[in-house]
Amino acid sequence: MDAVSLIHAWYCNVAGMPGKRSERMNNGHGAGMAGESAPYRIGIDLGGTKTEALLLGPDGTTMLRERRETPLRRGYEAIVSSVAGLVREALSLVGESATVTVGIGIPGSVDVVSGLVRNANSTCLIGRPFQADLEEELGRPLGMANDADCFTLAESRLGVGRGYGMVFGVIMGTGCGGGICINGVVREGPQRIAGEWGHLSVDPSGSVCYCGNRGCVETKISGSGVEAAFVRTYGERLPMERIVAGARGGEPRCSAQFAQFLDDFGRCLGGLISILDPDAVVLGGGLSNIEELYTTGLERVRGYAFHDHLTTPILKNSLGDSAGVFGAAWIGV
Repeated sequence: MDAVSLIHAWYCNVAGMPGKRSERMNNGHGAGMAGESAPYRIGIDLGGTKTEALLLGPDGTTMLRERRETPLRRGYEAIVSSVAGLVREALSLVGESATVTVGIGIPGSVDVVSGLVRNANSTCLIGRPFQADLEEELGRPLGMANDADCFTLAESRLGVGRGYGMVFGVIMGTGCGGGICINGVVREGPQRIAGEWGHLSVDPSGSVCYCGNRGCVETKISGSGVEAAFVRTYGERLPMERIVAGARGGEPRCSAQFAQFLDDFGRCLGGLISILDPDAVVLGGGLSNIEELYTTGLERVRGYAFHDHLTTPILKNSLGDSAGVFGAAWIGV
């Protein structure tokens, strides 16, 4: 059974149950009060390169699944227009009287007090009232959450993290983010920054991160961070895929950079495990496909964690690209 079929089966089991909430996030248990019919659910996963839209029927069937390029270079207004257009396209497929929820996963968080986006690696969103602007554009309320939280929610509820009490979800791609899910409920924290390990400064003498600090986890183990480190060391730009392939082929420069990446991964994640002691860690994002993370990388984690016999499983996601957009659909309002 593929990931979408599994999601459909899971949804059919839980649709119509009373909703659980972690602070403001609806963690995907249906429309609200027991006995209410399940809603249609629209989810949008906004990424730096692509934006994905999903429409789930009341029984959990997928009615729409679409990806578009994120118009990042065209700026903030273009992103608002693009996301609103995807929501309208999904809304056009259901009747006007239907109950519909909308949830958006973003690479950042919405500040509790100001309502402005903060900590977004798509920097044109920072300081903007993205949720309010979309709600005004669409004329309806919507839920908005960090994309790593959406990923962690989905993998904890349905994916490889199912059955574990506390799951720490990691997204390693262009940037680096994280989320915490405890017994199937996302922990956001009062500032909505729980799990943001990507901006833990681990090297005060390291390179400057877009957040303003030096040596953040994101500068060490994201794709963009490793590529930038290669440029600083060797004066040449290679994509992460080429660095990995070169290391596997025995190229000295690529091998050295890749070894540093795996050691940084071990130090960063080992320290995180020493703080949270989660029941499982689930890796997502494009870099989660690097198999060495689960062998050499795991050895490095065990070497840096504050325990002589670390047993924390570090797991590759099982939902792939499905996780974030389904998590977004489940947090909709």
